[in-house]
Amino acid sequence: MFSRAFIRSFSSVQSGTKHTLNFKNYLKLPTGQIGSYFHDVPLSLNKQDKTVSMVVEIGKQTHGKFEISKEIEGNPIVQDTKKGKLRFIKNVFPFVGYPVNYGAIPQTWEDPTFVALEQLKGDNDPLDVVEIGDVKSHLGQVKQVKVLGCLGLIDDGELDWKIVAVDVNDKRASELNDIVDVQQKMPGLLDSLREWFKDYKIPDDGVS
Repeated sequence: MFSRAFIRSFSSVQSGTKHTLNFKNYLKLPTGQIGSYFHDVPLSLNKQDKTVSMVVEIGKQTHGKFEISKEIEGNPIVQDTKKGKLRFIKNVFPFVGYPVNYGAIPQTWEDPTFVALEQLKGDNDPLDVVEIGDVKSHLGQVKQVKVLGCLGLIDDGELDWKIVAVDVNDKRASELNDIVDVQQKMPGLLDSLREWFKDYKIPDDGVS
């Protein structure tokens, strides 16, 4: 088991200018070497505390759609593209940009050959995390979160799980232990998130 101090010792290094096609954000290991966000960040699963590592791809209230690249050597975080254009998401009332800190759980994978709910298969990506804490995280940040539950979504015919979690350092972390607590302590949030995930890809003036 890795300590939280060890997890916090991960950092990142950037290549290129943000919001350009040549931008890349690489994981910097505690040794100073460049690593992979997928493979070199420990899962650090603690079943008793229900905590796990999270790699932040998108900070809350931002609009750029970033993700860890499966194709580029070293698996840096890059901005997603569609038809050769950088992807940005529009505001979906009442939220500005992404309503949560969004990212992935390292060392995990949604198997595209495994048939699960509604006869759907995984999306061939790590498990996504929606972190509902108050503090805005930054792209490339590695932190510990408490798992509270999940949302099962269907995206382009694939099963796309969204793990609902809260930063262990958030002021509500001690009060939130499962999805029922989220419904009671943060009423309306889960319903709003479901609607947001339905609507945020609807094309706007930019590329969605």
